[in-house]
Amino acid sequence: MKASILVIGNVNFDLVLGKIDDWPDFGTEIVVDHSEMRAGGSAGNTALALGGMGIGHRLIAATGDDVFGAWLRDAFDEETCDWIVSPGATTVTVGIVHADADRAFFTTPGHLMRADTRMVMRRLTKAPHSRAWAIISGGFLMPDLMQNTAGLIGKLKALGWRVAIDPGWPPDGWSQAVRSMMRQWLATADASLLNEDEVVQLADAQSVEAAAEEIVARAGADHLLVLKRGPDGARAHHRGAIREATAPEVEVIDTVGAGDTFNAAFLAALANGDDVATALARGVRTASRAISTSPRRYGD
Repeated sequence: MKASILVIGNVNFDLVLGKIDDWPDFGTEIVVDHSEMRAGGSAGNTALALGGMGIGHRLIAATGDDVFGAWLRDAFDEETCDWIVSPGATTVTVGIVHADADRAFFTTPGHLMRADTRMVMRRLTKAPHSRAWAIISGGFLMPDLMQNTAGLIGKLKALGWRVAIDPGWPPDGWSQAVRSMMRQWLATADASLLNEDEVVQLADAQSVEAAAEEIVARAGADHLLVLKRGPDGARAHHRGAIREATAPEVEVIDTVGAGDTFNAAFLAALANGDDVATALARGVRTASRAISTSPRRYGD
């Protein structure tokens, strides 16, 4: 398979537990009816979704050299991965799913704190064609990547890749320094794939609509801004047009990785030559399928 999608970013060991109605008091114990141990992280979820859809892709990511790292690397297709194995512990995330399908995450620092963007850059190759996309995911959890995202975007574009970013939620909050940094990324990246809360915080606005208008005004009409809206689907702002896709009603098992799965299907459609409206619909449909199946499935 030709690798039309390049995925760069965070891969970590996930333990998902749920569902809970309320947080238990300290010192108590509750029993939940569902648990799953799986490969995770924003970039990891995107790569797994691409593999599940049979889309040619390449993942550049790191793990630690412990048992969790070995387990993680074994969870992916060896032919699609370029692993950077660093000495020390692998990052572990515990996801707690609430009864309303929302969730909270507890993450250890691990290998993500040690990730070296220079080692990623050494592994970059030319894009296979003009529609190929690279996505930089989860950068806010990787200090060195966060500080060097602008340079990474520049190198990817020089190699012919279209570049999308989905940095996630900054652990220390949306400071003015973080907003300024991300606006710099938006000025050079081709697309940003964000949820509504991230858009509002980035723009420091009172509403999603006002936030989107401000981001588009700053980034320019050629920038493709995608708002992931959970059960309400997704919306794209691009070249003066707004396009929307609604989500089907599904029985949700868990929503962990829904946005990352959307990213995979959306970019795969664009790389295939589909227009933005078609890509939105595919992204929403694939994410809805993933969150309502166990084991996860990505096809119709």
